[in-house]
Amino acid sequence: MATPCVAMAQDSDTKTVPITGTVARICVLGTPSQTNIDLGGLINVSGPRVGHLAVITPRSVNLPGSFCNFAGSALRVSATALVAADASALQTGFARVVNYTATTTGWTTPGTAAATAATEAGASPTTASTGATQPAPRLADLTLTLASYAVPSDRLLVAGAYSGQVVITLAPVASGEF
Repeated sequence: MATPCVAMAQDSDTKTVPITGTVARICVLGTPSQTNIDLGGLINVSGPRVGHLAVITPRSVNLPGSFCNFAGSALRVSATALVAADASALQTGFARVVNYTATTTGWTTPGTAAATAATEAGASPTTASTGATQPAPRLADLTLTLASYAVPSDRLLVAGAYSGQVVITLAPVASGEF
């Protein structure tokens, strides 16, 4: 004997709706603890080294909360020597430049350093260095330190205002930025 076919009512059903999204690769440098580093008077105004570069203590700037949310980033430091605004003919025995080393630590070990090597007339004032590749996403407090101030051939400095700068870049290694 055949069993009659009974239609069963469906009392539930389940469907899955996928949800997707993306997170862009991003690097952010923290806000510098100082917006300007004023070294003050650059020369000795008395004593046996009058007119020559004074002893300048290292200066530091913190960039807290710097991060890249992906692997494969690097830090680049570009430093421009302090050069006098006065571009008149340079007299023998004088210089219009103060070189220094800018080192940023906290991203990779060792830190990334750029040492300026401008001539006494101020030619070739900018140098740059790219640090090691960071192999993972990273959140860190970075420190920029300026030190090792020097005048080419320890010459006398011409009077006037001097200016330079440090540019710190945090980016993907493969971005072509470096």
